[in-house]
Amino acid sequence: MRLGTPGTAPGQSLSTPRAAGLAGILFAALMAAAIVLARIALPQGGGAARIEVTAGQRDAVTTALELVPFAGIAFLWFMGALREHAGEAEDRFVTTVFLGSGLIFVASLFGAAAAAGTVLDDDQPQEFGRHFAYTLLTTYGMRMAAVFVFATATIGRRLGVFPRPLALTGYLAGLVLLVAGSSVPWSELVFPAWALIVSLYILRSGRGRATAPDPAGPAHGRHSNGGG
Repeated sequence: MRLGTPGTAPGQSLSTPRAAGLAGILFAALMAAAIVLARIALPQGGGAARIEVTAGQRDAVTTALELVPFAGIAFLWFMGALREHAGEAEDRFVTTVFLGSGLIFVASLFGAAAAAGTVLDDDQPQEFGRHFAYTLLTTYGMRMAAVFVFATATIGRRLGVFPRPLALTGYLAGLVLLVAGSSVPWSELVFPAWALIVSLYILRSGRGRATAPDPAGPAHGRHSNGGG
């Protein structure tokens, strides 16, 4: 997860940080919106008691379900850009965990969304679908998100891309998702919040490298002129 690769053109070295940052911000916004809408529409979570879904709750659930696929696509783009960041310096063991946890998280996210859609169908068992959706997302999906956060923070720290405070923030966010993901309502918002922080840092770092003057530039220019 590096901000640039020696020997590449400036535009090429900065395209990956920009892609990772923008994809991460998009994922954070879409994922947070879907979680908030689902939590507001179905505050009972995985409870077994039958609830009557109002028209407003149906609209909120429908909107959340429509956002989930785009959040998953943005997350996959975010993953790919982060891995491209690592390049040849990546740790194969940690990167395997990074890829596996990220892909399982997306699968869990899509599965939870499909199960949550049962509340919109009067012919389907709403209690089971709602319980299954919350269990899949909070118990399994958020655990995989925690592993993804741990792996990303480890890669970023080993390669020197993430400063120590950002890496520690990742470990703390991963711990919250791992321990409290299924027991504390709204704790799943920690994941998009972490993705937003990382994305903003990547964008800021990429912009700083883009605007930083090249120390060899003036000297190189004078040398070229003198040689002519």
